[in-house]
Amino acid sequence: MELTNRDSPKELRVVAMGGGTGLSTLLRGLKRYVPMRERRKRPRTPEQVDGPTFPCNDARWIIRELSAVVTVTDDGGSSGRLREDFKMLPPGDVRNCMVALSEDEHLLSQLFRFRFDQGELEGHSFGNLFVAALSHITGDFAQAVQMSSQILAIRGKIFPATNTNVTLAAQMDDGSIVRGETSITASKRRIVELMLEPATTHPLAETLEAIAHADIITLGPGSLYTSLIPNLLVNGIPEALAASPATKVFVCNLMTQANESLGLSASQHIEKILQHAGATRSPIFDYALINTAPISVARLEQYAREGQEPIEADLERVKALGVTPLTGNFVHEGDVLRHDYDRVTESLLELRACAD
Repeated sequence: MELTNRDSPKELRVVAMGGGTGLSTLLRGLKRYVPMRERRKRPRTPEQVDGPTFPCNDARWIIRELSAVVTVTDDGGSSGRLREDFKMLPPGDVRNCMVALSEDEHLLSQLFRFRFDQGELEGHSFGNLFVAALSHITGDFAQAVQMSSQILAIRGKIFPATNTNVTLAAQMDDGSIVRGETSITASKRRIVELMLEPATTHPLAETLEAIAHADIITLGPGSLYTSLIPNLLVNGIPEALAASPATKVFVCNLMTQANESLGLSASQHIEKILQHAGATRSPIFDYALINTAPISVARLEQYAREGQEPIEADLERVKALGVTPLTGNFVHEGDVLRHDYDRVTESLLELRACAD
């Protein structure tokens, strides 16, 4: 059906913040509303199609600008080895976001995901090594990310939360300081406060510009202390979020996470984020997207073996924080639990449409 001027799709600017699997999962949903580049002429084979083509069964919205702001505190696995060897920022989360936003999640994305399983390169992914090489050539991690993104022809932009080589540190409930994301995650102590070392870090100017002009800003899903909060410890980002006129949404995790958020409800996740952002009196979220749909017994038992359980949707406490809950069925059950990125994306865009 041809759209009339009256029904012309809304053009939106979206900023998604986070890290880990959660952010790349959300980006796959948002990407479907970003038009493919005009230069792409060749047809895709059935094996190359990862879902509905633009406009994803809904012509009401176009995401004209999609930006991902990615945490850069990972120090484990391939990223950790590259950080130690080359004194660079970790490429792993950034690589996952590039693959998620690539126009063709087939050959090139498979290449970027390819992980060596023997020899001196065992454990390294090709994508991580590629970004590391470009970082060495350019001398600038953010520039290397942009060059890699062009090669993958991604539908969006990816910005590291900071271009400073930072280390994540945590004060635990016994007063001790644990340094490094891997050590923090492995600790059995409760986290009281997170910090970045060095404490003075700055975001890219492009990140602040994207936040200032955004229509929708999301934080999450992702690990509370190692994927979400680190973005808000970068000087200037919390202030930019507070000043932005965008519709700002916290996307709550489905399950609690060992050594990070066991026992924390939805409202407590928000409280921890606001405390670290220095925004306890001026919340930086308008809404919290929270799953309220049941999860199968089989999956609950699977996660219970790790001490994990569904995050309590304590909606009244969320409202008391000045945040409006957005509830529904946002769960996709496979071998592991993930957010259903189509439902999440549709809810986010509907939310903005209502706001307008």
